[in-house]
Amino acid sequence: MSTQSDPDPSPEIKTGEGPSLSIARQPIVDEHRAVFGYELFDRAHAAGTHTAASDAALLFNVLSLVDTEALMGKKTVFVNCTHASLEDGHLELVQADRVVLEVPPLAGNVKEEIEARVPVLADLRRRGFRLAFSYSVLSRAYESWLPHASFIKLDMTQIKPELLEPMVRFARQHSTSQIVAEKVETAQQYERMKSLGVKLFQGHWFAHPVLIKTHAVRPSQATILQLINLVRKHADVSEIEELLKRDPTLSFTMLRYINSSGFGLSCEVTSFRHAVMILGMKKLFRWGALLMTTSRAGEVAAAVGTTAVVRGRLMELLSAELLPPEECDNAFVVGVFSLLDTMLGIPLKEALASVALPESIVDALLHRTGVFAPFLTLTEACESGNEEDFRRAADELQLSNQQVNWAHLQALNWAETLTD
Repeated sequence: MSTQSDPDPSPEIKTGEGPSLSIARQPIVDEHRAVFGYELFDRAHAAGTHTAASDAALLFNVLSLVDTEALMGKKTVFVNCTHASLEDGHLELVQADRVVLEVPPLAGNVKEEIEARVPVLADLRRRGFRLAFSYSVLSRAYESWLPHASFIKLDMTQIKPELLEPMVRFARQHSTSQIVAEKVETAQQYERMKSLGVKLFQGHWFAHPVLIKTHAVRPSQATILQLINLVRKHADVSEIEELLKRDPTLSFTMLRYINSSGFGLSCEVTSFRHAVMILGMKKLFRWGALLMTTSRAGEVAAAVGTTAVVRGRLMELLSAELLPPEECDNAFVVGVFSLLDTMLGIPLKEALASVALPESIVDALLHRTGVFAPFLTLTEACESGNEEDFRRAADELQLSNQQVNWAHLQALNWAETLTD
């Protein structure tokens, strides 16, 4: 949990025409299933219209709209490139050690054209950039590219299972690159690659693992749910104080949060009652929802909590432009609790039954209806490369690409400020 206080929860979303760019993301996780970095890409790439101009626009947005020290200083950012963009001047704006350039294979795999690209790749490495290649770099045609690989991505949907082990072995013998198993969709694929010593993974399974339907709520989770219920019922401060006294971890986290330098208090708070009164019920509700993302059940990927935090902040920023300020905290909770079933390991309806929530939040989460539903749809679309789904969701809210991009990158940036 961060030792910083929340930033202004309802800043105005930046407007402006800007480039026609819609940024999507997918986390890359380590062997502990914590977020190692993000692949950021323009959905136009998925639609087959990836260009040098869109590469430049993507990096411009990332550099312009976020605190690069907070996001890129803590996480490795992967960006897709065309070969034309690798020689473009926009890379001069980038601190080379902050990004990984994903280099595609060449159409036709013509040996002469492949060799002609080697000086460009060598120059990028000399300047400090790290390069990522698909598994095609392990083929004989691309052997001159292999020494320049910092990362090699093995596509689990394209490689036959019996070839995975020899490919991993070959990559280790002939390069110093880190291997990324991408498009991991099942626990079996994850365990298989992990058994081969692979330490980086990418795929939808890490944000949406299979639910363990018999999993019990852990004590710390149960305490947080009790806290949220007390806050929602406007319980007496003494009841909340008593709950905090019974859970040392929860009470320590609250005192650390409220005594952080970012909170701006002139004196240290040591009393639970004082802490509750300073926070107020509204902030306490939000804090409890956020805290739930750090209290994971055993088999749940750490990336789930990170994704939930990003969703919450993105929902909050998007709603700030269109809804009354008092609704923004509820939008935040919708985003965070959209993965509550995965965090608790039980079906969403059952999870929501354990906590008192406003009807508008329940409607959005269970029935996809009400004022928050379109914001949740758009927030989820930001995690996908599906341009049609994204465009439909953005149009329903009459939000431009520029507005959504700004909010999306700010949410990623804010999530990084919450980590120790």
